[in-house]
Amino acid sequence: MPRDTPQTTWRYEVGNLHCGGCVGRAEAAMAAVPGVISAQVNLVTKRAAITADAGFDRQALAARLADAGYPLLPLDDRLVRVSVGNMTCGGCAGRAEAALRALPDVLEADVNLALKRADLRITQDADWSMITDAMQKAGYPVTRLDIATAPADPGPADEAAPMRRAFVMALLLSLPVVVLEMGGHLIPAFHHWQMQAFDPLLLGVVKFLLTSAVLAGPGRVFFRLGIPALLRGAPEMNSLVVLGTTAAWGWSTLVTFAPALVPDSGRHVYFEAAAVIVTLILLGRWLEAGARGRAGAAIRKLMALRPDTAIRVADGAEAEVPLAQLRRGDLIRLKPGGRVAVDGIVTEGESWIDEAMLTGEPVPVAKRAGDAVTAGTVNGTGTLVYHATAVGADTVLARIVAMVEDAQATRLPVQSLINRVTAIFVPVVLAIAVFAAGAWLIWGSDPAKALVIAVSVLIIACPCAMGLATPVSIMAGTGRAAELGVLFRKGDALQGLGRVDLVAFDKTGTLTEGRPRVTAIHPVGSCDAGTLLRLAAGAEAASEHPLARAILAEAASHGIAPAPVTGFAAQTGAGVVARVDGDTLRLGSREFLEREGVTVPATDPAPATEVHLALGATYLGHLALSDPIKPDAARAVAALQVRGVEVAMMSGDAEGPVAAVAAELGIATALSRLSPADKRAQVAAWRAEGRRVAFVGDGINDAAVLAEADVGIALGTGTDVAIEAGDVVLVSGAPMGVLTAMEVSRRTLNNIVQNLVWAFGYNVALIPVAAGVLALFGGPFLNPMLAAGAMAASSVLVVLNALRLRKMRAA
Repeated sequence: MPRDTPQTTWRYEVGNLHCGGCVGRAEAAMAAVPGVISAQVNLVTKRAAITADAGFDRQALAARLADAGYPLLPLDDRLVRVSVGNMTCGGCAGRAEAALRALPDVLEADVNLALKRADLRITQDADWSMITDAMQKAGYPVTRLDIATAPADPGPADEAAPMRRAFVMALLLSLPVVVLEMGGHLIPAFHHWQMQAFDPLLLGVVKFLLTSAVLAGPGRVFFRLGIPALLRGAPEMNSLVVLGTTAAWGWSTLVTFAPALVPDSGRHVYFEAAAVIVTLILLGRWLEAGARGRAGAAIRKLMALRPDTAIRVADGAEAEVPLAQLRRGDLIRLKPGGRVAVDGIVTEGESWIDEAMLTGEPVPVAKRAGDAVTAGTVNGTGTLVYHATAVGADTVLARIVAMVEDAQATRLPVQSLINRVTAIFVPVVLAIAVFAAGAWLIWGSDPAKALVIAVSVLIIACPCAMGLATPVSIMAGTGRAAELGVLFRKGDALQGLGRVDLVAFDKTGTLTEGRPRVTAIHPVGSCDAGTLLRLAAGAEAASEHPLARAILAEAASHGIAPAPVTGFAAQTGAGVVARVDGDTLRLGSREFLEREGVTVPATDPAPATEVHLALGATYLGHLALSDPIKPDAARAVAALQVRGVEVAMMSGDAEGPVAAVAAELGIATALSRLSPADKRAQVAAWRAEGRRVAFVGDGINDAAVLAEADVGIALGTGTDVAIEAGDVVLVSGAPMGVLTAMEVSRRTLNNIVQNLVWAFGYNVALIPVAAGVLALFGGPFLNPMLAAGAMAASSVLVVLNALRLRKMRAA
């Protein structure tokens, strides 16, 4: 149920956060403050997002958290997302942004015409009522949106329905006017019949009434927005329509009811022009709204993955509750065929989960106790019980939606220039219309022609197309990218990724699976493979090392139970020592065994990691382990090289495994034994040489180099720290996602260029035509109805061109 009390989202840094327990206690302290609706603390960023009633006591919040041991550290500013009303063209967007930036409490403002929205950075103590009042006076009222839930608010698709109704009404009213006025030109007999059957004054009155109904009814929106803009001295697209249609209607009304006041040469009526102008522009806006709605469909599809309710299990009873009531730690029952409500860990049951929305893989994944489930994924035929680990804005699905929203709201540097141009465009068009009409009136002595020229110039000009050229392409491109599993977190990445000439991959977990497995067992002497594996599993049974888990998994797959051992002792980075039947069992690297006095025979050079085993002084053999290469890694590397992009690999692993992976994938530049600082320095060195570098990684130790690269690409299967540092996130973790991201970048930028060329070229070419330049050389005047059709078509074509991006396929 919607709340009547206005809500505000506050963001703070929180001190003394060290673990998940700290997060829980800090959130509990915040939630206990009167007026706080929800509190989400992020351990990685050390920040809290608090949604509260607008008048809640922030000092009480600070005092409560200070008592709990987690002091608030207010940020210098906070982010606010607002919807902006009355924006219909690029000029509107420029003026709305200028009005916002002029307010003392607003530090930054980015207005997006396609989304009818603005992202603001305001001071912590900003007076929100002052901001809303000022924008109301400026003619662009703002309404606050919750950044976490903004995707659910009405979007462009919802604008199409009222536009369609207005267009249909205008069409029904204007069609008789067009038939009465233009039918006689097409069919002379029809003209003669009209003159014989009806009084010309009666026909004029009918056209006057129908046209007036068009302007006062469906065309009212232009006057409601355009006249206040004129009175403020800031004319925009609606103002041009108002001036053009009013001029045509006013002149025709004068000719109809007081013809004696008009010279004989000017006694022509243009009721049909005024009516058709409104009708065609409404048609264009309806088509545009529907197209923009399709461009933003990605977010609505993502939001549709989230169920409205979940079955919460508490005290042995089950109850269906709204998602907003779920809290971290709640037990939730998931029935067959249901969607996972929030992120969690399975505690009971077994089933198969369809995770295609996350990974793109069509094969369901088996889930049992201890496995993670993700909000929005679909359960199979089993029943599961899981406890919630992330709710609300912290779920993977919510974070994906937020990243898509932010990506669609990004603005490339060229947009600022476009906004400045469109802000002065309408006044320039007004000046051209007055000059052209005045010139034809003075030298042509025909007021009707002067009127036609003025109306045509006013109507043909279209800053809408210029204002939409960039944001609608970004919206369509990033939306389609999200459907393909690529999330652009920053606008710079969308622009920069297409220019990258070197892609550097981390090895483990990026090009490889990150899960080592035993690939070979090499017993020596009388020891057989089963005995070697049994002893190795016994030695590693108490270890948490990834190699230990791989050895235990291999033993389990053969039905071999680990040998019972005692006196387990691990030596970090070297190996382990244990006792078996009174003998000392040693397992580890060649260097470790030799240091312990064991003679280790030479082995064939191998790319795999070797784990050697000895019982007492007797060498028993070794196991070879390797990290399998991801299935699409070779294809990704080859495709990048075909595009002329150099591929490098950087790893902290030893030379052997790194060289083996590089050889299998065809990577010429493979650097091994690099620390995180070494990786960052290498990327900096490449950039110093003038290279444009993208780095692809997934681990905590990759965060610094992801930030250092021109474009950081993080795997969605990696750590939160890496994802936060990345400019682009590959949800599935597949290396081919890099190609998809680069293709999205390239095609989106090309689409923007196409839109800009069309939008500016259209106006440069047709404004002189409307001003009568062709008529100077014996050509025709531009009919205002054709001008209206061309103007409406210009915006629609820009949006339809952007919609072509929705047909992109994954690489």
